[in-house]
Amino acid sequence: MTDDQNPRDLTDHRFYKAEQEAGFIESQPRTTPQQQSPSYSLAFRDTDFLLREELRPVRFQLELLKPEMLLDEADIGSTLVIYGSARIPAPDMVDAALATATTPEKKAVIERLVAKAKYYEEARKLAFIASRCAVVEEGRRQFVICSGGGPSIMEAANRGAADAGAESIGLNIVLPHEQAPNPYVTPHLSFQFHYFALRKMHFLLRARAVAVFPGGFGTFDEFFELITLIQTGKMKPIPILLFGADYWNKVVNFRAIAEEGVINFEDLDLFHMVENAEEAWDRVVRFYGLDGD
Repeated sequence: MTDDQNPRDLTDHRFYKAEQEAGFIESQPRTTPQQQSPSYSLAFRDTDFLLREELRPVRFQLELLKPEMLLDEADIGSTLVIYGSARIPAPDMVDAALATATTPEKKAVIERLVAKAKYYEEARKLAFIASRCAVVEEGRRQFVICSGGGPSIMEAANRGAADAGAESIGLNIVLPHEQAPNPYVTPHLSFQFHYFALRKMHFLLRARAVAVFPGGFGTFDEFFELITLIQTGKMKPIPILLFGADYWNKVVNFRAIAEEGVINFEDLDLFHMVENAEEAWDRVVRFYGLDGD
């Protein structure tokens, strides 16, 4: 108990907080073999212990709790999630991307990526529109932009929010190669995950609309998990906006899946193809009955 605490005060804690007890330990010299043994460390300050295989359930819980608590403290009620490729170049990086082509085959691939640079601008514009509207309900911010925190389409999303002077979220993931947050993510809303499963959960816990831009395996994974949750009734419907009908109809034959009988034709109405930010935001506005901009 500190000197300024009244022992008769009914509201005072009768136990020291964890950070206080950790401070007591750190202020004491470790002079004996017992004190120097790893077993003597407080469990919650023992990194080697927390990284043990048996502690995976605890690490799952920590990755669930930390972002949830910090987002709640930031008064974020809902998000507009933006998925998309980490490889599509920003318009001002098109020439640099083309310069990396060393063979005709690679040049053809890069040219197709470069043709998608327009989606960088659309992602940026959508994030700007949603952020500028600054929807607030019951004191909590709604449709806060949330991306994977990385480059390309993800960067465009956070950049669009920054253009509007708004905060935005970045949910980064630890990968074998370097994966730093893009510079437009709001620092105190920048999170790093070890588990893909927990990261994907946080994408959807507050999501009230999701925009899916052209992307690869990661984007497919995120999109199909979302649509499965809604199709099976595990999640209530929200606007799902697929940017670029030409791309999506080329890489996924959605109608053929229904024709094969493994989904219902009505399931094709769970998402909508759009081509630009204005069209996408208009669908969100109409879905929720917002006033618009």
